[in-house]
Amino acid sequence: MHVLTGSEILNKHLDGSVVTIGNFDGVHLGHIELFKRLRQMGQQLGLPTVVITFEPHPLVVLAPEAAPALITTSEQKADLIAENGIDYLVVIEFTLEFSRITAEAFVREILCKALGMRHIIIGHDYAFGYERQGNYETLERLGSQCGFTVQDIDPVGVDGAIFSSSLARRLIGSGKLDAAKAILGRYHIISGQVVHGRQIGAKLGFPTANITTRNELIPPDGVYAVMVAIDGILLKGACSIGTNPTFGDGERTVEVFLLDFSGRLYDHEIAICFVQHLREVRKFFDVEELIETIGRDITATRQILDNVDRQKLQPLLLLGKIRG
Repeated sequence: MHVLTGSEILNKHLDGSVVTIGNFDGVHLGHIELFKRLRQMGQQLGLPTVVITFEPHPLVVLAPEAAPALITTSEQKADLIAENGIDYLVVIEFTLEFSRITAEAFVREILCKALGMRHIIIGHDYAFGYERQGNYETLERLGSQCGFTVQDIDPVGVDGAIFSSSLARRLIGSGKLDAAKAILGRYHIISGQVVHGRQIGAKLGFPTANITTRNELIPPDGVYAVMVAIDGILLKGACSIGTNPTFGDGERTVEVFLLDFSGRLYDHEIAICFVQHLREVRKFFDVEELIETIGRDITATRQILDNVDRQKLQPLLLLGKIRG
């Protein structure tokens, strides 16, 4: 997949393309269905597929107080989109100046002139351009003038729930990881670098990897059974998110104890896949009680991960190969 940014976008001048537009945070099953339709149309017309997205999220610029914690980093989003067989990812820098471009100017100058759009697929309620004045009817009108066709797709969901990034965010943020998995089509994943911590785990006999992450959406405090990707290798682990209240609350950390692993991990990139919540984080009466509980956590983790849904792990190795 080719990624176009900045001046590359206006200078590309594709002879023809099929296009879709959106934020695509999380790259959930609704997005994947849209990409499937895009590929099918691209094959039918013999044209490359183009996905257009924006960095940062428009609300970061237009209403920072309402900007959501994103499910995926920009790098993760690009990798997941590439995995769906897309030819071009166009990443437009979203600024106040860009936000004032009219829908018509955006279609004519970027979609048609630069990207050679011959067909566009949008979600059922997609709006774009200055004050979100562009919609399906706008595209139909401009299509008749500029020589492209328009298609919108119905909402995608299951059991009456429509797949959306906002719903997935709410579910992950409230710890409902199974429900979020049904929308994402995979377990929630965060990634980052192993850094030095307080060494509490090592003193207890359970050395942990302390993670600093670029992801914004972290599950609630708790202990989780996780699968981990390091250097392209899958490992089982238990992850603790919280402030270590037994040892005096510190800053919130993400720590992973890797089962059946020994070695130094400092400065390595790591991806953590949250499979199941085990328990809440709490303050223990003494260290012995904590050690006994950790032992039970590890036993439960083994049982859970022995039966992990391998299909929902597919993106983990992909996102475990982190770019700096």
